[in-house]
Amino acid sequence: MSSRPAWLDCLDAQPPALFEAALCIAAEHDAQLQPAAILRDFANLRQQVQAGLPNLPAGELAQPLLRRLNELDFHEDDDLPTRPHAALLHRVLQRRRGQPLSLALIALELARQLEIPLQAVNFPGHLLLRVPGADHLLDPCSGRRLYPRDCRELLQRVAGPAAELNAGHLLTCDARGLLLRLSRNLCHLHGAAGEPLAALKDAERVLQLAPPNVADHLVRAMIYRELDCPQAERFDLERALLLCDDAQESLRLSQRLHELERAPALH
Repeated sequence: MSSRPAWLDCLDAQPPALFEAALCIAAEHDAQLQPAAILRDFANLRQQVQAGLPNLPAGELAQPLLRRLNELDFHEDDDLPTRPHAALLHRVLQRRRGQPLSLALIALELARQLEIPLQAVNFPGHLLLRVPGADHLLDPCSGRRLYPRDCRELLQRVAGPAAELNAGHLLTCDARGLLLRLSRNLCHLHGAAGEPLAALKDAERVLQLAPPNVADHLVRAMIYRELDCPQAERFDLERALLLCDDAQESLRLSQRLHELERAPALH
C-alpha cells in the first residue's frame, strides 16, 4: 500500500498550504529537495520584496509586488523547448525563471504572507492573477495590467486566431485547480523531455486531483505504452472506454485494446 503523498496533506490543510504542496510535488522529482529548507529561505525573498514595496493600502500592492519580483530578476522562462525546470518550483526559485504558473505560485505565497489580496485566474495557456473586485487582470510575469482587449489578444496568441474570449476563461482557480494545472504541465514537460518515469508520477497525480476523464487516462496509457507495460496500458484504455461518449473514439479504443489482446506475452 502506497503512503499518502505529502502534497495531499498540504492540500487538505485549512487553509490549503498551496506553496508547500507545490514544493512537495517538486520533491517527488528531486530526492535531495527539502521543502522545509526552501520555506526557510523563502523568508529572505519575502523581506527583499517587502523592502521595495511602496507605502500603499494592501489592496493596491499586488501590481507593485509583481513589479518588485521583476526588479529582483524573476521573469518568464523563454527557453525553447520549455524544460521541466520551468515548472519545478524550487528550480524556479533558484533560476528566477519559470512558467507563468510557477511565477504566480511565488507571487501568491508572497501576497498571502504580506496580507495582499490576490487570486489566481485559470486563463488558458497563461495563468493570470486578479485583485478581488478589480476591473483588470495581472500578468504574473511582468505585473502588466490586462483589460478585456488584452485578454482577447493573449487568448488568440495561445489558442489561435479563431479563439473567442468568454467568462469561462476568467474564472478564479483554487488550490486544487492550481496543483492540477501544475501536474498536467509537468506531465507534458517530462514527456517531451524523454522522461517517462517522471511523467508517470505527474500523470498519476493528475488522476488523484481531477474527476476521471478520457483524456487523462489516455495520457497515462500512452506513458505506459512507452514504458512497455501492456497490462497497465490496458487498464487505462479500459477506463477511458468506459468514460468515452464519442462513437469514433470508442471504436479506436476498442481496436487498441484488441491489438493488446493479440500481442504476444513477454516471458
